[in-house]
Amino acid sequence: MQSVIEHSGNGFSDNEISENADFLSFSLANELYGVDIRDVEEIRVWEKPTPIPRAPSYVKGVINLRGMIVPVVDLRARFHIGHCSYTATTVVLVLRHVSEDSERLMGLVVDAVADVVSRGDKELTSALGESLVTPFILGLLNIDQQVMSLLDTEALLDMNTLLKAG
Repeated sequence: MQSVIEHSGNGFSDNEISENADFLSFSLANELYGVDIRDVEEIRVWEKPTPIPRAPSYVKGVINLRGMIVPVVDLRARFHIGHCSYTATTVVLVLRHVSEDSERLMGLVVDAVADVVSRGDKELTSALGESLVTPFILGLLNIDQQVMSLLDTEALLDMNTLLKAG
């Protein structure tokens, strides 16, 4: 499997976002999302993973990442936003979260990677309403003419949270 980019993610145990943080933005059904760039281990071209029997439909399977078995979750399917189709721009973001007692890796299928976005002096606002995405959102950030939902890597990589009512 070909890697698009690699990054040595170092993760952080708290959910605070510094004012000068950088985020990797990506699209899902024409909506803009972002994750802390420090949590991105690798971006891989889409290749069908090895299926896992009796897994939820949004768990697409597992991939082998340098000898480690990494689960792959389709975020569009998990968040119930639009039809899941895999095109030339579809990628798997491999995210790493490190906490005091564990380290987790997971691949997230997204429609396309957009850009690296710097928070700068932009105001982070709270998410509004309730949806399947809300438990994973750290906040919202205005980027040009779009609103980017910043996702919490720790929550995304928590299998208990991810497997709830999907």
